[in-house]
Amino acid sequence: MAVVRGCTLPDDLLYDVENNLWYRPEGDGTYTVGMTMVATAMAGQLVAFTAKKAGKTVAAGKSCATIESGKWVGPAKLGFDAEIVAVNDDLTADPKMANSDTYGKGWMVKVKPADAGATSILTPGANVAAPYEAKMTADAFAGCGV
Repeated sequence: MAVVRGCTLPDDLLYDVENNLWYRPEGDGTYTVGMTMVATAMAGQLVAFTAKKAGKTVAAGKSCATIESGKWVGPAKLGFDAEIVAVNDDLTADPKMANSDTYGKGWMVKVKPADAGATSILTPGANVAAPYEAKMTADAFAGCGV
């Protein structure tokens, strides 16, 4: 597992570094998507999570959900065209789960990419440390727990 400036980034996930999202392949062509520990640390404690509805198609670079914390309100942008196939209603009810269990119960949505090859834009966990170090430097982000 990569640890960059105190932020853990599990090896078994794929990452959209630019949008601070992780993707877990589910083996059936779908991907579970969530905010990285970097994203939750930058945002602070989440107070609201509002996802697009299951069945909705989302274009690359467009929002699959709106995230709100005490410091920030903004979109969670998908890296590729996809259909939302499931929404984490538990996260809607308790947004703090994204902070406490970022890579588990804090997932946001499950998506099915419009094109199976679209996920090639994602960075494998084993290769994510250097891109995240560069992004944290560019964003002037000290790190998790700092």
